[in-house]
Amino acid sequence: MESERTSVLHKVVSFAPDPLPARQYDRHTTEPISFYLSGLEELLSWKPTTDDAFNVSTEPLAERQPPLDSNRPRTLVCHDMKGGYLEDRFIQGSEVHDPFVFYHWRYIDIFVYFSHHIVTIPPVVWTNAAHRNGVLMLGTFITEWTDGAKICESFLAGEEEAYRTVAEQLAAITQFYRFDGWLINIENSLSATAAQNLPRFLRYLTDRVHQAVPGGKVLWYDSVLKSGELQWQNELNDNNQVFFDACDGFFTNYNWKDKQLLQTREMAGERQCDIYVGVDVFGRGDVVSGGFDSNKSLRLIRHHGLSVAIFAPGWVYEHLGATDFLHNENKFWGLLSEWLSTHSIGSLPFGTSFSLGMGKKHFNKGQENGTKPWYNLSAQEAQPLYTSHRLSPGGWLKTRCCLQDAWCGGSSLLLEGAIPPSANHVTARLFSFQVPAPRKLYLVLIYKHEGPSRAVTIAPELTTQESRTCFNLDVFAQPVATRHQPALLLRPPSQLAQLLRGCGQHGDPGWQGRCYELELQNCVLNELSVAVSRQHSGQDEVPFAYRLGEIRVMDAAHLRSSLSAAAASPISPIEVAHVQWHRPSSEELSVSLTLQWTSPPSEAKCFRVHYRSGSCVGDPEPPPVLIGEAHVPLYRVTDLRVPSARSQASCRLEFLVEPVPHSGVQVAAALWGKLFFVYSDPKLPSPGGSTDAQ
Repeated sequence: MESERTSVLHKVVSFAPDPLPARQYDRHTTEPISFYLSGLEELLSWKPTTDDAFNVSTEPLAERQPPLDSNRPRTLVCHDMKGGYLEDRFIQGSEVHDPFVFYHWRYIDIFVYFSHHIVTIPPVVWTNAAHRNGVLMLGTFITEWTDGAKICESFLAGEEEAYRTVAEQLAAITQFYRFDGWLINIENSLSATAAQNLPRFLRYLTDRVHQAVPGGKVLWYDSVLKSGELQWQNELNDNNQVFFDACDGFFTNYNWKDKQLLQTREMAGERQCDIYVGVDVFGRGDVVSGGFDSNKSLRLIRHHGLSVAIFAPGWVYEHLGATDFLHNENKFWGLLSEWLSTHSIGSLPFGTSFSLGMGKKHFNKGQENGTKPWYNLSAQEAQPLYTSHRLSPGGWLKTRCCLQDAWCGGSSLLLEGAIPPSANHVTARLFSFQVPAPRKLYLVLIYKHEGPSRAVTIAPELTTQESRTCFNLDVFAQPVATRHQPALLLRPPSQLAQLLRGCGQHGDPGWQGRCYELELQNCVLNELSVAVSRQHSGQDEVPFAYRLGEIRVMDAAHLRSSLSAAAASPISPIEVAHVQWHRPSSEELSVSLTLQWTSPPSEAKCFRVHYRSGSCVGDPEPPPVLIGEAHVPLYRVTDLRVPSARSQASCRLEFLVEPVPHSGVQVAAALWGKLFFVYSDPKLPSPGGSTDAQ
């Protein structure tokens, strides 16, 4: 079996030029990057190539309740930060201190990645993070100013074929890169002919996106009028309804007043939830509110039963700075939460390590395996609800991200508080569910007790409700719930025990793992919480602090098959492309190359890439070293230092690809992909020279 996953490649070191496509790779490091299209010519000439594979999202859209198309007010976030394509353009991650991250996915339905390039293709790391949390990801098609007017004339003022070709290309891009649609923003004046064709283009694009991407959406931004005049209306009216009628939703400008919300609601009729009222968090122009007062705008919008488009919530990071960003971010979304629906997880199994997709270090099974800061939103895991409130009478409860320690990834969830004198326990709600409950559930909780009191215990808690009320789409309804305390398993099944490997080991770092079971009947899962209880009765307030590293909920009936399938996921032999050599010194070479393999879709949440450094004839074989993590079956190794081959001898590198299943079970090394990369007889240039090779 191992030989089927092992490949051998021999290369003679060569310095012949082999340049990489500038669009898909960083010209300094050759790392794969996400990109935009700068003009109509680039859009019309776009065709996918093998080098585009890095940019294809591999994360399916997670199930959640209520569904996007249910008749309820929705929440859209439009991300606009410093022109876009910053550190988030590096697909394999980057070394960044205190980057911007978004993690309050439970509150939103749609995420728009915005920039001022004509075709903004969302960086794949954002699409992966959004889809993992059940949120649609849209790109942006924008034209502006004089150049924008010329572009519009070129495809809207002519024959039908011209605008249809543009629409077909946009739909093809959506389908290929696996995001979910477009925000269309025409911010320039149009000729009469172009204005007449614009609704036709919009309707055709919407139809094509629906065909290409099930559940895909096309939204229109309140800008140009049906006459072709550029004049923001801040409402839906007779001048712009033709665009609303041609697509899936209308994103209003930001300078509205309450009476315009009433006008908009009346014009929209039964489609009032397809109106996304713009709220500029920077508070620019004549707006109701911005910043930490943005909740005032949301209160008015929700009063009229309309959806909201929150523009540039990166204000928290850009205006207040990176130093206390996580605290300020939780404050911002906490102030809005009264007017935001909480979305529920819609399928099992479920698991998360709470990683934000960034960190000051990197951890695996509670142990440091990287000491440098890192940022990769593809590695962000499902995020909980964050809370901070006082309890009555006395006591308090707070959950927050913590970058100091983690079980897996770069962060954990810190649960802090104090049990009030009058209470035996406090409960922190982490996730909402709308999932028919299986007859038997298993739960796994990995945590660390941080003090200050030892007189407390922690355990998971589930609430359920009757099946007939399960999919009530009235998000403000409060059905009667039943609380359950799953039973602790002192001797968990061997499949579950595998998930606890590393707990209490390596000198007892403090991580503890517990397995639980719960039997249910004729109900649906409603909430997943953790309860902290006092061990002894008393009248004193009891402070506590726990660090949550991982939590999992699994259907017991499917446990064996899902873990077995994940642990046996085969990886095909590894292939190599784009090999480039550099000689930094007379004794050393560096090599960059792309590794590619295949694996069953959706079985692995990521792949860890290891290598064994170059061993030449007679050298001892060193241990393997982790060099990176891939979220697509490709990995670009860059500037890897290797020994120079000796005269008439060869050196060998060994690359290993470890699949990491969603289940968390570690795959045996014998099932990893393996490549022996042999190189020899270098014809070296002078030290310090740099060339490409084949």
